[in-house]
Amino acid sequence: MADQFNYREDREAHSGARVRALEALLIKKGIITDRSVDTVLDYFETKMGPFNGAKIVARVWVDPGFKGRLVADTPSAIAELALPDGMAGAEGEHMRAVANAPGVHNLIICTLCSSYPWPVLGLPPYWYKDPTFRSRAAREPRAVLKEFGLAVPESTQVKVWDSSAQIRWFVVPERPAGTEALSEAELEALVTPEAMMGVAVARAA
Repeated sequence: MADQFNYREDREAHSGARVRALEALLIKKGIITDRSVDTVLDYFETKMGPFNGAKIVARVWVDPGFKGRLVADTPSAIAELALPDGMAGAEGEHMRAVANAPGVHNLIICTLCSSYPWPVLGLPPYWYKDPTFRSRAAREPRAVLKEFGLAVPESTQVKVWDSSAQIRWFVVPERPAGTEALSEAELEALVTPEAMMGVAVARAA
């Protein structure tokens, strides 16, 4: 990844200290309890996250009919799966899926802020919210993808989808070659958040 998307090594520690100070103040004022933050973190670690997106993508790979329904009406298709309640909430409102295909690669950005489908991708990484990434990916997506280590052939069209409060996009990556014998559960392990954002492809088997 390009140096411009790197951050100070102590950024996590610095951010963590600020969060703990804010948490302590909110607890002192009686706005939250000492368990409120843990409850929220547990929600995004166990119920809403990229593991849901991996299940959706794996189902697409084994069921072409589901793929058509997902692209046409993403919320309705997601509702077919046995996923946790709340998929349409917590930054999951108005989710839309777009599928990669031979000759077409999709990239998700948010030029205005950091709108992001948390229920299928988890919490957004720092670089997704970086103004440099947001602006450059819109202007020169192929160059930015190369900096992420993904060289897209000139013959492949790169489509950029701009998320917002009205639509939160995610990518269905292409199924890796040589995975015909894998089960749906094994296919899930090949799907990463980066692949569902379009800055990478799915893992090889």
